[in-house]
Amino acid sequence: MPTLPWAKINPAPPSAEAFVMASRLEVSSLRHVPRFFWLSLATWRQARRAPGAFGASLIAQLTRGVFWTLSAWESKEALYAYAKAEPHNSIMKRLRPTMRQSHFVFWTVPGERLPISWDDARTRLEDARTRQS
Repeated sequence: MPTLPWAKINPAPPSAEAFVMASRLEVSSLRHVPRFFWLSLATWRQARRAPGAFGASLIAQLTRGVFWTLSAWESKEALYAYAKAEPHNSIMKRLRPTMRQSHFVFWTVPGERLPISWDDARTRLEDARTRQS
């Protein structure tokens, strides 16, 4: 299971509120995994240069076709600006037809609590999936 551990991109002031996003993305077929993984690395590189990013991590469960992302931002606007910027915007449009399920959760934490643990993120994602079922 390839993991890109939490990368601290910009220091978060301890008194700042960080806007956090976690996602669970599942492709519809294992044949889509190599392309999805390759393109996710491009969005990872973009996140590492994105204005307002505090940190990010990625877990790829290649044999299950499941990808998990976790990132923290100075604001919701900074996250949305990243999502609308290239190459992320085009990549997500190209991959959308290959997706089975996508789940996202958002919350805020004090900057001093970064990095976010994967246990916390996965619990929040599972709770959100349960509520949707």
